[in-house]
Amino acid sequence: MAKLTFKTDLCKGCGLCVSVCPKKILRLAKEKINLKGYSPVEITDQAACIACAFCATMCPDCIITVEK
Repeated sequence: MAKLTFKTDLCKGCGLCVSVCPKKILRLAKEKINLKGYSPVEITDQAACIACAFCATMCPDCIITVEK
């Protein structure tokens, strides 16, 4: 099973990772705000992740780590 981790305090909520996820399991948090004042990315279903790493590749701030 794949494991996604996020450095949420560095996320600026641009949504690029959300838009490229083929499984549509990423979203911007609705109830969380990080230290920069943005809604960070979060995963809705860790088990559904296929570890394609499109999200990590697309992230301009390199806050996403994908482990298989």
